[in-house]
Amino acid sequence: MRIALTGSSGKLGSVVARELRAAGHTVIGMDVTGARSPDFVQVDLTDYGQVVDALTAVGDTHDGVDAVVHLGAIPAPGIRSDVATFHNNMPATFNVFWAAARLGIRRIVAASSETVLGLPFDVAPPYIPVDEEYPARPESVYSLVKTLEEQLAVELVRWNPELSITALRFSNVMVPEDYAEFPSFDSDARLRKWNLWGYIDARDGAQAIERALETAGPGFDRFIIAAADTVMSRPNAELIAEVFPDVPVTREVGPNETLLSIDKARRVLGFEPQHSWRDGS
Repeated sequence: MRIALTGSSGKLGSVVARELRAAGHTVIGMDVTGARSPDFVQVDLTDYGQVVDALTAVGDTHDGVDAVVHLGAIPAPGIRSDVATFHNNMPATFNVFWAAARLGIRRIVAASSETVLGLPFDVAPPYIPVDEEYPARPESVYSLVKTLEEQLAVELVRWNPELSITALRFSNVMVPEDYAEFPSFDSDARLRKWNLWGYIDARDGAQAIERALETAGPGFDRFIIAAADTVMSRPNAELIAEVFPDVPVTREVGPNETLLSIDKARRVLGFEPQHSWRDGS
């Protein structure tokens, strides 16, 4: 496919660009910053005109794309003010979705976030493992925007029945250089309780995106995307008993199995994490 990748200079985006190209796709990176290259376009996603123009054609870089992967955003709460986060992320996503629909681009994969599940779980989750079945519980403006972006997708595919939008609720994105810190988490179960001790290797994040591009049909769907394991060496039973003793555990979970359920992503997308911090790479 010819794929427009917004946020291509970011932590996840740079890995996604590399992995999708390695898989044989043509990737046109789009971001507000990035090194000049034949496959990169500098775009302010909050400017609708720039988005339409960049998705249509840019010189001899491309003359249209088959799909859009939308990762471009202020990537977490607390980086900029709440108002700045909303005023950047919500218009950027609307512009990308709207431009793609207007241009007849029928396949969109977008970064949602684990935060819509209720992070940082200062209010305990309704059950463990968490999944996509309970309503979104945004606890920050960043998460509120992600929730609104998912609802925007719901309505756009209703208006455009041929349009496919997949929201991937990525867990905390990690690269191999981050893994040296993981053993230190064991000393305090509450240090990483905010996302049920989850993470996702950026390479597996790229795999989930490629699976969604290849398999998603018309309409909207959402998937939690996490590693198959937790960031902890300590067993889940011990962690849950210490931090969330009153939360129902709805099924048996392995000693270090992810508590951010990826069952749906496995079943529908064929997603299967290949990387773990326990492997050291």
